[in-house]
Amino acid sequence: MEKIRFLTGERPTGRLHIGHFAGALQSRVEMQNTGKYEPFIMVADMQALTDNADNPQKIKENVFEVVLDNLAVGIDPAVSTIFIQSQVPELTELTTFYMNLVTLARLERNPTVKSELKTKDFKNNIPVGFLTYPISQAADITAFDATVVPCGEDQLPMIEQTREIVRTFNRLYGETLVEPDAILPDNKHARRVPGTDGNFKMSKSLNNCIYLADEPDVIKSKIMSMYTDPNHIRVEDKGDTKNNPVFIYLDIFGKDKAKIKELKEHYERGGLGDVVVKKYLNEVMQEFLEPIRENRKYYAEHMDAVYKIVEDGCKRARSIAQATLKRVRDAVGVNYFETIKNLKK
Repeated sequence: MEKIRFLTGERPTGRLHIGHFAGALQSRVEMQNTGKYEPFIMVADMQALTDNADNPQKIKENVFEVVLDNLAVGIDPAVSTIFIQSQVPELTELTTFYMNLVTLARLERNPTVKSELKTKDFKNNIPVGFLTYPISQAADITAFDATVVPCGEDQLPMIEQTREIVRTFNRLYGETLVEPDAILPDNKHARRVPGTDGNFKMSKSLNNCIYLADEPDVIKSKIMSMYTDPNHIRVEDKGDTKNNPVFIYLDIFGKDKAKIKELKEHYERGGLGDVVVKKYLNEVMQEFLEPIRENRKYYAEHMDAVYKIVEDGCKRARSIAQATLKRVRDAVGVNYFETIKNLKK
């Protein structure tokens, strides 16, 4: 049976955190392990440079940190292809073709772009590369004929933009590209993990993350200082669990659902302090992160093998992207000399 191909990945602007795990890493490992899928996992260094062009060292330092995090959570290089975006130059040429199919106004309406522009606060100095990265992302997805894209809820507008580009290209030039679908995590809480500060999204730039590589004392410190319910001032006060990051984390990562349900009910009726709940969350997160951290240390001690994994992945990814690019060039009609040779036959 032919396997279903998917593409996903991260920007190498820092180590990955539990929000990445809940929103993407967990589902990609589960999909990989079903045997039904052919995963492509991209380290999006070119995309990361769109808002870090003045600090390329930051990207360089984190490329293999992202690879280590993927390997640590269970990505199997014998099944999944791990590659670096900049090492597949065909993606850039595909992006150029797609740029002609998208208007500036459409890019500016993209909710994900609007949200990130607000966070970055570029004002009137928006890098062109950053504004057009949804087009680049479409090139990444279509280069590998990915039919599904595992992602978080915040990425849905990006996938829809890719679908629009595919439909426009196929309408103009004939059926050439595959239109992908998004796959969201089953756990609705995992679709957008809040930061430890109560911000609606965990983000490296906001410094509100628990990283997969964090040591036990760091994890405990971050959890014990977490934002909870600002109106839950005294132990006897009734508390909110629905908008409380501590309880959201328990819903995502906790295994003992009966105990979590009991804690919620107690907190909501009053009489349960934040410290008690945080201590339990710390136990949950320590248990969850320990094996990931140990796996990561193992791979970090065997970097020659890691480099070989990624080098082989880049070669395979480029071979597939080259085939897609040839189809695109044929469809648009810019393979001039090949056309001339065919006419002479």
